Amino acid sequence: MQVTDTCCTLVPYFQINEGQLDAFQALGPQFVAKTRSEPGCVHYCFSFNGLVAHCREGYDNADAVLAHLGNVGELLGEALKLASIIKLEVHGPAAELDKLRAPMADLAPQFFALESGFRRV
Repeated sequence: MQVTDTCCTLVPYFQINEGQLDAFQALGPQFVAKTRSEPGCVHYCFSFNGLVAHCREGYDNADAVLAHLGNVGELLGEALKLASIIKLEVHGPAAELDKLRAPMADLAPQFFALESGFRRV
């Protein structure tokens, strides 16, 4: 069965401030708990390499991304007191990315439009 691929992936990397690793890591379970209730979230987790954190996250479509950002906005504000975003990529079909460009402009992401591939059901 062929489906239209609307999946969007956020790829943020955070540089955690010296002495703030424990505090930043303590926010992870809070992010996960808030995100778990989002019906459009496909996957969501944190990984770490020293003072660099990555949040692996995927969503059904751009609307689900925007719902997520609204849901975790306050918590993200807390995280950004402990770390800074050093890189943010958004991957997805061009039509979905177009829905995210203006709402995400303040985060200054790089947008990557899908060119070829497939999606399993």
